[in-house]
Amino acid sequence: MTELLFYANAYLKNCEARVVAAHERGIVLDRTVFYPLGGGQPGDVGSLRTEDGREVTISDTRKGDAPGTVVHIPAPGGVRLNAGDRVVAAIDWDRRHHHMRIHTCLHLLSAVVPAGVTGGSVRYDSGRLDFDLPEQMLDRDVIEMRLNELIGGNYAATPKWITDEELADRPELVKTMSVKPPVGLGRVRLLEIAGADLQACGGTHVANTGEIGRVQIAKIENKGTHNRRVTVAIAPTTSP
Repeated sequence: MTELLFYANAYLKNCEARVVAAHERGIVLDRTVFYPLGGGQPGDVGSLRTEDGREVTISDTRKGDAPGTVVHIPAPGGVRLNAGDRVVAAIDWDRRHHHMRIHTCLHLLSAVVPAGVTGGSVRYDSGRLDFDLPEQMLDRDVIEMRLNELIGGNYAATPKWITDEELADRPELVKTMSVKPPVGLGRVRLLEIAGADLQACGGTHVANTGEIGRVQIAKIENKGTHNRRVTVAIAPTTSP
């Protein structure tokens, strides 16, 4: 298994690691700061630099076939690494931090709109959630106002873990209707935003809602008879 350092500290920008395997799918390390695609959040990009100065550009990160492994996908035409190579793994921090801000904002959005979530995605400066709302109208201005109130409240966002059994006893912790959190490893990761939201999530997040910065509702769309898509974006000229 790959030691997933971003679970303990999402703010780590790099780490020392050892290449466990290098094959046609990509490069597996014994430990990593790279987040793999999942939960609507894109996989990290960045680089792996060896002790002798070779550098591999990583264009994507995915989960491996074996549970708990992470595959770092190199850009075409780069140098080749071998099992046993020591590297410094470094992510594109600006890109990751934007994903963290948006992902945490989507948790707040799910608290503002009380409905089941049927889908969602995180992008660099925007994100969206699809809600199971067959008839209810959504007020764009009200949602935006409430979101920015929560962001401005500077609430702590803290990851925590519960057992598979505890999750089974608390189904309200799973807001996504189409994708369930992985179970079978003994524990499930949650994100708690104090006073605002608590739900299962394996993504990376900012430590405080104030770090998101001011946001705006870009659009609200009907996607079929049951789905209402709400897209939220970082407001122009806003920094965390």
